[in-house]
Amino acid sequence: MAPDFSFRYGPRVLAGAGIAARLADHLPAGPILFVTDSALLGLGLPRGCLAALRKAGHDIVLFDQVEADPSAETVLACAEAGRAGQVTSVVGFGGGSPMDVAKVAAYLLGSGDALDDIYGVGLAKGARLPLALVPTTAGTGSEATPIAIVTVGETEKKGVVSDPLVPDIACLDPGLTTGLPRQVTAATGIDAMVHAIEATTSARLKNPLSDALAREALRLLAGNIRQACEVPGDLAARGAMLLGSHLAGVAFANAPVGGVHALAYPLGGLFHVPHGHSNALMLTHVLRHNLPGAAPLYAGLCPAIGASGGAEGFIEALADMMQETGLPLRLRDVGIAQDQMPLLAAEAMKQQRLLINNPVPITQADALGLYQRAW
Repeated sequence: MAPDFSFRYGPRVLAGAGIAARLADHLPAGPILFVTDSALLGLGLPRGCLAALRKAGHDIVLFDQVEADPSAETVLACAEAGRAGQVTSVVGFGGGSPMDVAKVAAYLLGSGDALDDIYGVGLAKGARLPLALVPTTAGTGSEATPIAIVTVGETEKKGVVSDPLVPDIACLDPGLTTGLPRQVTAATGIDAMVHAIEATTSARLKNPLSDALAREALRLLAGNIRQACEVPGDLAARGAMLLGSHLAGVAFANAPVGGVHALAYPLGGLFHVPHGHSNALMLTHVLRHNLPGAAPLYAGLCPAIGASGGAEGFIEALADMMQETGLPLRLRDVGIAQDQMPLLAAEAMKQQRLLINNPVPITQADALGLYQRAW
């Protein structure tokens, strides 16, 4: 018999090529705060969605100033733009950064809470504005989770982790992901795989439903990442990647991620390595560290990625897959000097929200060794 557990499924899902143009059918009347970034706007990706929203009678308050690793100041500026425009709903369009900013802005606008009061787990208890999220990468799973990551100060990443951040609508439109550069497709796809793997081995809140979703997510992602990298216009592969990313998001929203993410965050905060790439850099090293506590679970995931040879075979297959994508896989390859390892290890220890979920403890000395092996 399964242990006692609770599970939240997440948003209503709209999936299919071109589905983003039908988003207006699912939003209330009134002005919409549309959150994206200037690069996506320059590429014209939001054009169809914005035109459909305007055609349906919505005024648009456009906020396109979201940067990678978005800051608290950006979140507050976004919320203020929505407040000034008296918006009645929020749409987040883009990768993890625009979606995270949209989530927190929708909550601040609806609740009236202060941002500084909601960092942490379960502290955002109020109501938010209606919220729809449209991912343009298959990786973060942010459209499925109650989690938003904000950069506070120069380098520290803090999480807002509360149920009201789960959106009403997740719009999975594979046509929006076909123009991604190969390296972004690879890094975000590996990010999603890490979500699935870490959900399966989470020391806290792991459960049969999160396991089932994580296994299916991993099957979809591992089975399509090479094709998505090699043939970027393949809508079937892109759709499978988006669905896999979403299912992994639902899984880790319930069974939270651990050491790979904890050690990846300082790479982004201190050196601005994109989040998915940061996870790829640390993945196999943390998995090997976890073998004493997670080897049977890793072995059980072999069929999902077409691997054999138990836990070691699983890790080797992941290493081969990452190599094939062409991502640089050493810290030295992304400009991090060896003398930065102690700083990285100290910063990683600030991620206790994640470290407590790892199947094997990671001390500061362990973190230092893991960074040195990744260098």
